[in-house]
Amino acid sequence: MTEETRSSGPVAAERAGRAGGKASPGVSDAPHPGGRGVRSGAGFGRSRVHRLLLLAGALGLLVLLCALSIAVGSRQIPLGQVLAVLTGPHDTQIGRIVWDVRVPRTLLGVLAGSALGVAGAVMQALTRNPLADPGLLGVSAGAAFALMLAVGVMGMTSLYGYVWFAFAGALAASVVVYVVGGLGRGGQTPVKLALAGIAVTFMLESVTRGVSLIDPQVLNRYRYWASGSLAGQETATILQVLPFLVGGAILAVSITPALNNIALGDDVAAALGRRLGRIRMRGALSVMLLTGAAVAVAGPIVFIGLVVPHAVRALSGPDQRWLIPLTALLAPCLLLAADIIGRVVARPQEIDVGIVAAFLGAPFFIALIRRRRLAEL
Repeated sequence: MTEETRSSGPVAAERAGRAGGKASPGVSDAPHPGGRGVRSGAGFGRSRVHRLLLLAGALGLLVLLCALSIAVGSRQIPLGQVLAVLTGPHDTQIGRIVWDVRVPRTLLGVLAGSALGVAGAVMQALTRNPLADPGLLGVSAGAAFALMLAVGVMGMTSLYGYVWFAFAGALAASVVVYVVGGLGRGGQTPVKLALAGIAVTFMLESVTRGVSLIDPQVLNRYRYWASGSLAGQETATILQVLPFLVGGAILAVSITPALNNIALGDDVAAALGRRLGRIRMRGALSVMLLTGAAVAVAGPIVFIGLVVPHAVRALSGPDQRWLIPLTALLAPCLLLAADIIGRVVARPQEIDVGIVAAFLGAPFFIALIRRRRLAEL
């Protein structure tokens, strides 16, 4: 019997609540450790039909936005010509714009948006912190620091080359945060992990900004990357980070039942047979892979991993078995919508998607906090 299936049932959870005293009082709202939700909880009591309709609606919205992303751009191309190059020969100038620019851009938007959204949902569940986002592990700061080394120290100019440097830097920073967060008495806790992430992020960002101010070449490249953009990446580069995205997604889905138990508190989760150290390690690895790959190719796009899990939680409830798939569908919707707006509002120029996403995400998050108490998010 593995750690994912070992449990003592609801009786163990009740005993843990009486004995430990640290568990959340809402034990009856927890899903069964084997994966079945308890119907008495408000969040877990939503019907399966309701959630299936949400999944279908999210998938339909994603397909619609993918079509718009391919059809709409900074250069106006009639819809009939776009459809013609999608279904026929594409060796014309319009064909190259559609297949070499818009299709890879749309693919990157779907993959990066899903990765950032799922990573944010996992991070919030692991830390039990509604304000946690994928950058909590220092991923963005590590990628920026590695980018600075690649451009400023090694003189690298190839987009393909420094993408891998950024990915390696993101993973390295995450490992450092994870190790530092586990030092001292009591091992790793959500609070220590957050503090370690903040410390490593501040240290790396100070060095990166200091070097970029001295070297104009590093400053130009860092400024372009730091704004967050879906433009300029080839399909080959996107496909090479795809295995890391798939691996991170599989890890995230595999720990969803355990994340439901962790939401009740460490004592209850341990009483239900969860090995918290292993679960947190697998969750952190998932966040590293998803965020590291997304940030390496698209830059540090903010608010996607913070806002979308909250919106999905309000629609479907806190059950991670539904929250993570819905987030994987709705997060790229927000990112693609931001990218489309950035291409249209400033024609023939473009506004980077990271800037538009911040404009869209910030008011939404403020409104969400105003209508719901922070403790209920």
